Amino acid sequence: MSRHGLAREATRLGARLEALNRARELAEGVLPDTALDDVFQVLDRAGSRRSLSADHTVVGFFGATGSGKSTLFNAVNGAEIATAAARRPTTSEPLASVWGAEGSEPLLDWLDVRQRHYADPVPGFADESSGLILLDLPDFDSTRTANRETVQRLVGMVDVLVWVLDPQKYADAAVHQDFLTPLASHGAVTLVVLNQIDRLPAADVPLVLESLKGILAQDGLGKVQVIGASALSGAGVDKVRAAIRGVVAQRAALSLRLSADVTRAAARLLEVSGDGEAAGVKGSARSRLAEELAVAANVPLVVDAVGRSYRQESARRTGWPVTRWLVRFRPDPLRRLNLRSDTSPEVNRTSLPAAGAPERARTDAAVREFADTASDGAPGPWRASIRSVARAGRDRLPDALDQAIAGTDLKAGRKSWWWGLFNVVQWLALLTAVGGLAWLGVLAVLGYLQLPVPEVPRVEGWPIPTLMIAGGVLLGILLAVTAKFITAGFARARATAAGKRLKAAVSRVAGQHVIEPVEAEIGRLSAFNEALKAAGK
Repeated sequence: MSRHGLAREATRLGARLEALNRARELAEGVLPDTALDDVFQVLDRAGSRRSLSADHTVVGFFGATGSGKSTLFNAVNGAEIATAAARRPTTSEPLASVWGAEGSEPLLDWLDVRQRHYADPVPGFADESSGLILLDLPDFDSTRTANRETVQRLVGMVDVLVWVLDPQKYADAAVHQDFLTPLASHGAVTLVVLNQIDRLPAADVPLVLESLKGILAQDGLGKVQVIGASALSGAGVDKVRAAIRGVVAQRAALSLRLSADVTRAAARLLEVSGDGEAAGVKGSARSRLAEELAVAANVPLVVDAVGRSYRQESARRTGWPVTRWLVRFRPDPLRRLNLRSDTSPEVNRTSLPAAGAPERARTDAAVREFADTASDGAPGPWRASIRSVARAGRDRLPDALDQAIAGTDLKAGRKSWWWGLFNVVQWLALLTAVGGLAWLGVLAVLGYLQLPVPEVPRVEGWPIPTLMIAGGVLLGILLAVTAKFITAGFARARATAAGKRLKAAVSRVAGQHVIEPVEAEIGRLSAFNEALKAAGK
């Protein structure tokens, strides 16, 4: 691959790693920690490997006991390397054969490979400019726990994986289930060698190779290169070298390996998360939630109190002055609910009835229905998370709704323009009636004292004082009755306006404590899916 191509691939890989990390961060608290820890390890390994030598390709030889892995490793390296390998203090230690010492030391330190051999050039295979590191590793089926842990660790760290199998155990479930199948996405950096073919009749070699390819296809590695070889006879060793040389020459193994790791990690997150998007918050669901919360928070009771309070105040200001004073003995409905207080709404509380079992059940049902509707279509863990944030908001609703109602301006103290007019006319009517009574009273006193009684003016035969009394009383009663009808209309209008303001306040509370957290969680799911999609590309 050209330098331009390598740079482009490195940039693409960097973007995928960033997307994977973003998906991991978004999934925290939603997906299991074990899955997120696996992703973090992938990101950590990728960051460490990218900071080390990109000029070296690390090729690991993996195999079971008796597969001839170390013998093949020596055959690929050359006789001189085999001699050096024989001097290893213990077979449990990985051995590195290095071509190109410059820059390899930090990489080998990161791999924790202490046994290092700086190999001589192998014609047609590797020299000092190759930047190649071959690793001979312990048997993956070793009875020693430390050996198995070393193999597991380096399976996730080398750039290229060479699996050395033998004709007797090439179908062993251990290697396929524990290693090959989980690494199906790493086919571009995987090479499978069927070693010891010299032990098979020549006619059986193609059949065994085809059988092995079929099993690998079931593992998801149908496109992996499979080579038959014999480390003892030398058959196929050149093909193994050529395959390794081809991978090294491309200089893309590092990016391909890390890219495969990202693909696998993204697939793992998708498997744990599940696929799908939440339906989201619809306007109808938002309105229904606000309506249900308004009922549960006793908004209808407050609206009724606003209307009754207006009617009571209107009667006190426009009723017949002779009887209107009786209204003062009635308690104001809003004051009884502590909704005429001038106390700051942040510290004020209403005297509305505390939420009982029916109200709590109604609130719970409304929030649950809202969350279920909004989370419809979301994968299981995310659906649970959306419901969880809705429930958390629900627990804060009673106090928040009470504060919202206490802080809503009900316009309860606002006077109506017609009150003053009716009040003036009522007092004029009363004064007229009182004036008529006073006139007649004066006339009665004069007659009682046997004094001359002046003639009373008449209108159509009716004495004016009598007309004044009758007219004043009738006008007062008529005004009081008329005021009741006018009051009823204004009371309905004022109650309706107060209801709208209260419902708007309830809607804001629902938005702050339930709707916005649910929308944020849905947005988190959407961002997670986008990041996961970008990471999986």
